[in-house]
Amino acid sequence: MNLHVDDYGGSGAPVLFLHGWGMHGGMWGGALAELAKQTRVLAVDLPGHGYSVGRDLSRHGGDVRINPDLHVLVDQLATQFSGLEPLTVCGWSLGGQLALRWAMRYPQQVQRLVLVSATPCFVRQADWPCAMAAATLAAFSEALQQHYLQTLRRFLSLQLRGSEQERELLAALRGNLLSRGEPDLSALQAGLAILRDCDLRATLPDIRQPTLVIAGVRDTLTPLPAAQFLAASMPNARLAAIEGAAHAPFLSHPETFVKLLADFLHE
Repeated sequence: MNLHVDDYGGSGAPVLFLHGWGMHGGMWGGALAELAKQTRVLAVDLPGHGYSVGRDLSRHGGDVRINPDLHVLVDQLATQFSGLEPLTVCGWSLGGQLALRWAMRYPQQVQRLVLVSATPCFVRQADWPCAMAAATLAAFSEALQQHYLQTLRRFLSLQLRGSEQERELLAALRGNLLSRGEPDLSALQAGLAILRDCDLRATLPDIRQPTLVIAGVRDTLTPLPAAQFLAASMPNARLAAIEGAAHAPFLSHPETFVKLLADFLHE
């Protein structure tokens, strides 16, 4: 494997975790080790993030760290994890958009989906108010060029705004953010381009895998109505909204998060 993957062990069909923008596989906290007591758990560092920074990905269609095409990145992941199907793919935020596209392009590989703090469209549209303003995302992109680490840290604060135990969680996230080194700037830019351009709303009825949508009621980055839309638009999806949680419910409410996943996987 060219991408770095944390294997938490466990048995059975694997659950693969995809992190959000600017993060890495270690950001999931203790929830994954707990879930591994019940099933096999894997967590990847996406291209240009964590321990995957600088790895040669040319065998799988080019260095996707600098490619803002969602399809290219999904094809890379599908090739990387070929042979492990059937997979349950759990995507957080940007990872949720990757998971959705992966399930659509490779339905034989992805058996189930878990979408955490996810949205089919990250940027506000005339007919889509439950999203970030395009100008706000553009400001993030510009600030990234000027104040690299400051912009990442600001993004962390947005993820936890309004969450229970906000201060404690923010301190933990900030301490963990660079524990695997700094993410590649081109990968961060590519991720923002995906968030800016990706609109998967029209494709949702075609994604037929059983899907669990987990949302934080206090999430301001991907508001609850976006999660409600996801669950209502996919034919085999259901919503679990966690009171008191914001954009990282697996950190603020790990026991609830693990129970939701375990119950879903064993249905």
